[in-house]
Amino acid sequence: MKKKKTKGLKRIIGAIIFLFVFAGLGFLYLNMKYPIGYNSTIKKYANKYDLDPYLIASIINVESSYDKEAISPKSARGLMQIGPQTGEWASEEIGIEGYTEEKLFDPETNIMIGSWYLDRLKMEFDDNLDHMLIAYNAGSGNLNKWLENEEYSKDGEEVFNIPFEETRNYLVRVKHNYKIYSTVYKSYFDSNEEDNSSVDIANNVRTIIKQLVR
Repeated sequence: MKKKKTKGLKRIIGAIIFLFVFAGLGFLYLNMKYPIGYNSTIKKYANKYDLDPYLIASIINVESSYDKEAISPKSARGLMQIGPQTGEWASEEIGIEGYTEEKLFDPETNIMIGSWYLDRLKMEFDDNLDHMLIAYNAGSGNLNKWLENEEYSKDGEEVFNIPFEETRNYLVRVKHNYKIYSTVYKSYFDSNEEDNSSVDIANNVRTIIKQLVR
């Protein structure tokens, strides 16, 4: 009888340990795949430009995986991957004193410019989310050309065939991220205190992985 109780207790303990390990791995996966941070900064500029903060958070993850030091092959920089020309243009329009490209690595400056640019796209494309995202990735010029081409748009109002594979994937990824962020982090932007714990975990794990690979 005592042996049966011992075995039963071991099974319960084993199950509890398994659940803790499983939950821990799930938490780690979530923070690696869908980190989130800079909530007060995102909320600040989402409010200023009447944007959805979860949209900004999703774009940041797709663009840079919340790596504020990220640089693309085309020299786009920072969290929202702002290109040099866009950064220069925005700095003049917004009035950023002493602007240099290095400031694009500053989260506040980068999110401010990225949000400003999204607002410009929102006005240009009448708040059409798909068009905003397509233009953010491929440029307004390309989108307008596609809308005027029957090969890509039947009515001049919607693009049914995006010729750039990167842009097609980008559109899908941002929308998928939005579903995750707006569900998993539903109350994240309720707080006014900056919370970068998720980003810190993701960056620490990435650092460890890089060191192990080396």
